[in-house]
Amino acid sequence: MKRQKKRLLIYGHYYLPDMASTGQLLGELAQGISDVFEVTVICVVPSYLGTIQPQYKTRWFYREVIDGIKVLRIRVPEFEKNSKISRIRNILGYFLGALAATFRVGPQDYVFSISQPPVLGGLLGVWGKWMKGAKYIYNIQDFNPEQILAVQYARNTAAMKLLLWADKFSCRRSDLVITVGRDLLDTLYRRFPEKKKPKAAVIHNWADENTVYPLPPTERGVVEFRKRYGLENRFVVMYSGNIGLYYDLENLIRVMERFPSGTQAADGREVVFAFVGEGCMLETLMEHKRLHGMENVVFIPYQRKSELAYSLNAGDLHWCVSARGIKGVSCPSKYYGLAAAGRPVLGVLEKGSEIRCLIEDAQSGLCCDPGDYEAVEAHLRWFLSQAGSGQAQQMGMRGYRFLREHLSKERSVGRYITAILDC
Repeated sequence: MKRQKKRLLIYGHYYLPDMASTGQLLGELAQGISDVFEVTVICVVPSYLGTIQPQYKTRWFYREVIDGIKVLRIRVPEFEKNSKISRIRNILGYFLGALAATFRVGPQDYVFSISQPPVLGGLLGVWGKWMKGAKYIYNIQDFNPEQILAVQYARNTAAMKLLLWADKFSCRRSDLVITVGRDLLDTLYRRFPEKKKPKAAVIHNWADENTVYPLPPTERGVVEFRKRYGLENRFVVMYSGNIGLYYDLENLIRVMERFPSGTQAADGREVVFAFVGEGCMLETLMEHKRLHGMENVVFIPYQRKSELAYSLNAGDLHWCVSARGIKGVSCPSKYYGLAAAGRPVLGVLEKGSEIRCLIEDAQSGLCCDPGDYEAVEAHLRWFLSQAGSGQAQQMGMRGYRFLREHLSKERSVGRYITAILDC
């Protein structure tokens, strides 16, 4: 007799086909565990960039099945990334809709939520646990309000204390907290006295090594990507991902000014700085480019998952950066994709942060501290001086081998299955 699968409900603000990294991650996780669990996802209609397609504007809820995963979508207000009010309205729309949507799914054995939207994601998991009488797994990708405070996005002390209490409440009510880095686990434990620390584990994020992998520069998709965005025969220093608040990009672009148009790498190629993605800091960076005449800076829209291997392989060197104060509260998971593509990394990350530790363990790039812009410039000049020598390429391939051995999707998904069943 075939054993019945355990039922698992996932709360995720975004889900496939949205381009949000958490949506992509949850999609791969849901599909990876679907042999063991019957998975249902509650999420918003596709809207990561703020707009909603007409077919998702006629009802409040939409049911879909994506690769065998049941998906219940919630219609939310459209938003502008630079408007706090519209973003809050959108987030609250998801939160309230998800509370109601919980009654539209059947009994569940497990409830899984992530820390997005900030704080509210954890509270949704508690709600699901209570409503379904299920075990609750809280996956913390970012700690809030700590992350909000780190970049001074808000300073209302009373509000921050309330948010911290709420997120600690979610942690206490969970049956298991999963963080994505050792430094995040330290942050979790610092929140609680020794005897009240919640049960917790560290499971790394990943890149799907079957869809992102090293490609030669002559690969047709890589050639076409470079040609499409004017990158042919140029040394491409790339930032790929969310162009948001937590990466100090407004100061790093000032370092790029020290490499004006016409700057050449050692192999004779002109240097170009490429930003691939979107986010609330995009307009600020574009305005800086305009005001300072930075003709060797280009902006490229988000790439579909099917195109990601080409775009990442088009970069000769990749940024992996976080602002000061982000250590222990957030983990720039873009590194996994860079390692999967076998690309060398210039890390601007705090000592002891999870991704910096991985880069240093793999010897896949050079790292320096956020705010040390002289070191950033020196590292960048070193990479330019090594163009054509094979040194940087060897760094990238060390990262690729390290990822395959220690950070594979299969390994992490397997750990999720074991952790959930054991909680």
